Amino acid sequence: MKIELREVPVKDVIAGYTDRGEGGVTGLSGKLDIRPEYQREFIYGAGKAQQRNAVIDTVRRNFPLNVMYWVVRSDRTYEVLDGQQRTISICQFVVGNFSVNYQYFHNLEQVEKDQILDYKLMVYFCKGSDKEKLDWFKTVNIAGEELTDQELRNAVYHGPWLASA
Repeated sequence: MKIELREVPVKDVIAGYTDRGEGGVTGLSGKLDIRPEYQREFIYGAGKAQQRNAVIDTVRRNFPLNVMYWVVRSDRTYEVLDGQQRTISICQFVVGNFSVNYQYFHNLEQVEKDQILDYKLMVYFCKGSDKEKLDWFKTVNIAGEELTDQELRNAVYHGPWLASA
C-alpha cells in the first residue's frame, strides 16, 4: 500500500458537507465519502458528547488531532478509512448541529471561526488493493473506540445484501 501524508484544511472538508443518513455522508465538495459502507454509524452523538466536544476543543486550541486515513479511489475521490467520528464531529459543529460549552459555531467571533476553518487535518492518503485497504482498516482500528466483532465483519464482508439486512 502506498501512503502519503498531506495537510487538509477543515474548510475544504466541510465544503459541500451533506449527511443523508443511510444515503451517506459526504464532504470535500462531494469528493469525500465520510461514511463508506463498511464504516459504522456515527457514535459520538448525544451519548458520547464528551468525546465529540473533545474533538472540537482540540481544534479550537490548535492542538494536534490524531492523524486520519483516506483511501484514494480509482475515480480520484476519497473515502475515510479512519477518522470518521472526528470528521463528522467537526462538520456537525461547523454547520450548527450542536454547541460546545453553550457556544455554536455561528456565534463565535470571526477570528475564532477562521481559526477552526483554517485548522489543518493531518491525513494519510492511501492507495492499494481492497484487501490492503481492509487489512489496514482492521489495523488502525485496534486502538481508539473499539470495533465490535460484527463491525469488523461488516468491514470485510460489505455490499448491497449486508446494507439491506
